[in-house]
Amino acid sequence: MATIAAEPVPTKKGRSRKALKQTNPSSNEANILASVISQPSPTPIAPPLEDSAGKENHESLSQPQSAKKTKKAGTKAKQQQQQQNQSVEKELQEMQEKLQQLRIEKEQTEELLKAREETLKMKEEELETRGKEQEKLQTELKKLQKMKEFKPTMTFPIVQSLREKELEKKDKKKKGCPQIKRPSPTYILWCKDQWNEIKKANPEAEFKETSIILGTKWKMVSAEEKKPYEEKYQAEKEAYLKVVGNEKRENEAMKLLEEEQKQRTAMELLDQYLQFKQEAEKDNKKTKKEKDPLKPKQPMSAFFVFTNERRAALLAESKSVLEVAKITGEEWKSMTEKQKKPYEKIAKQNKEKYLEEMEAYKQRKEEESANLKKEENEMMKIHKQEALQLLKKKEKTDNIIKKTKENRQKKKKILDPNKPKKPASSFLLFSKEARKNLLEERPGINNSTLNALISVKWKELSEEDKQTWNEKAAEAKEAYKKELEEYNKSAAMEEENNNNPQQ
Repeated sequence: MATIAAEPVPTKKGRSRKALKQTNPSSNEANILASVISQPSPTPIAPPLEDSAGKENHESLSQPQSAKKTKKAGTKAKQQQQQQNQSVEKELQEMQEKLQQLRIEKEQTEELLKAREETLKMKEEELETRGKEQEKLQTELKKLQKMKEFKPTMTFPIVQSLREKELEKKDKKKKGCPQIKRPSPTYILWCKDQWNEIKKANPEAEFKETSIILGTKWKMVSAEEKKPYEEKYQAEKEAYLKVVGNEKRENEAMKLLEEEQKQRTAMELLDQYLQFKQEAEKDNKKTKKEKDPLKPKQPMSAFFVFTNERRAALLAESKSVLEVAKITGEEWKSMTEKQKKPYEKIAKQNKEKYLEEMEAYKQRKEEESANLKKEENEMMKIHKQEALQLLKKKEKTDNIIKKTKENRQKKKKILDPNKPKKPASSFLLFSKEARKNLLEERPGINNSTLNALISVKWKELSEEDKQTWNEKAAEAKEAYKKELEEYNKSAAMEEENNNNPQQ
């Protein structure tokens, strides 16, 4: 059989494509191209040997199939290259964007570093200025430490403030001290008496009912029955008003005294501070704290007793103080207990003596503190008296101002110089003698304090002592009455003579 030659199968023409622009291949692209070129092109596999007739037919059929395969492989390779090129371009763009971001970040970090450097410089300058200021303050502190402390040598007035008094009153209330209550009116006093009787008559009655019954009964009570209750109320009221009035007067007087004493203390403090400042400018040396000279000194130990004995001999050998201390210390360590015993006995005796002296010193101090407290209490009494005197003066001045205003309208009365003067009271007679004694005891004492002391002493007098002064005052009063009677008789005679000069 004749073999028929197989005609070639018409192939499709490929689409015309524009050539890509030549780009400088990067290292990645070069590697990809090398791998593509190194790949072997697909070649047709040789079929197995068959009969001669079968061979011709097989060759004619295999030619168009191999051409198709080669075309497909070419298109795939082109697509792969395009994809690779696109991925490379994307990577390049991403890299460029990252580079730009890194540049921006770098600029920002540089700006931050500059700002930090500026802040550090500013802080260093601040630290330098602070260091200079601290040095100045330290120098000023040293100057101040060298200066003496301001210690005023004046005694401050012992005056209780009104707030302290109020607190004391509250404490007394809490403790249960009896305090003067306001007097209850006549109706309440009558109700207290009548309450039990009405309760017996009406045991089931409540508080409201009993109060109504009492009200109706009170209306029926006559004026004579009310009189004792009214008298009781008036007596209680007078006592209460006296106590309250005295307290008010004391408070006002203490206020006045506080104001005066504040002014005095302020002036004295100012004078003392100016003197202290002048002395401090002259003497800038440190001063030691003042010790009590009466306080007993602490006893020496056994070692110091031994060193006192040995010091004279060692100093005679022309040895220094340090050498003496070293030698005595070594000798004391090397000594036995028997050798140390006499020195220990002396130290023990000194210690016992010191303890006895300390006990006596403490007792003295306690006595001094007790005396100080007594003096403070006495001063407090004197201050109160001064305050009351100030208040009296103020009241007198107020009364004088009122009287002068009234007397301006009236004519001045002419007093007779021959008229006998009123006699002095028992207090005034006592004050004359007491003043003389106090002026001799305390020369240069203030007049206000002197008057206060006299009044305190008068209050502290017993009734027997006061009676002697009362008797003297009574004698003076009787003499005054006799003189007054004689004066009045002579005045009447003169008036009669003036009225009837010629009969």
